[in-house]
Amino acid sequence: MAENQAPQTEQKEITSQENAPQERAPRGDNRRNNNKNSNNRRDRRDRPEAVPSEWEEKVVSLRRATKVIAGGRRFRFNAMVVVGNKKGKVGLGYGKANELADAIKKAKDKAIANAMVIRLKGTTIPHEILGEYKACRILMKPATKGTGVIAGGAVRPVLELLGVHDILTKSLRSPNPINLIKATFNGLTRLYNIEDIAAKRGKTVSELFSK
Repeated sequence: MAENQAPQTEQKEITSQENAPQERAPRGDNRRNNNKNSNNRRDRRDRPEAVPSEWEEKVVSLRRATKVIAGGRRFRFNAMVVVGNKKGKVGLGYGKANELADAIKKAKDKAIANAMVIRLKGTTIPHEILGEYKACRILMKPATKGTGVIAGGAVRPVLELLGVHDILTKSLRSPNPINLIKATFNGLTRLYNIEDIAAKRGKTVSELFSK
């Protein structure tokens, strides 16, 4: 009888192991992973493609203004930014804000809105010009190819962003950087070429040079 009872106990142990529940991953973890994957797919679909801007910017002046009040000091920032596409377009903007980044952004937006087309002749300017603004005078002369941008201070970024590669400049009076930039813009906006002269006289370019 004892021999017959032994196999039954072994069979019970085997069946209990087969019927034991298997370990499974909690449902919450699977749902979280699925949600993360779906969110990543939606972000990729909804994210707009970055469009490269034609404008390059250069911060030429940063200033901080302090106002003393009853509660302490209050700071404000102002920035001057020059933008250009290096293809004959350049603009100047001035912005104020309580934060430095906001002031730069305002100045950049205004510079893009104020961008203008400047007449160039190849890699230089068509003729000699004297830019004036208040006490500043900036003399600009065309140069041969390979000369480079002979300019310093605040004048150089304006000419580089405009797309000028060969030019000679000289500051004659006040070295104030902000006024120098405005004097440079004053001179650049008064440049003209042979087509403009022919249009004013009501003639073609060939008629101007014909005897």
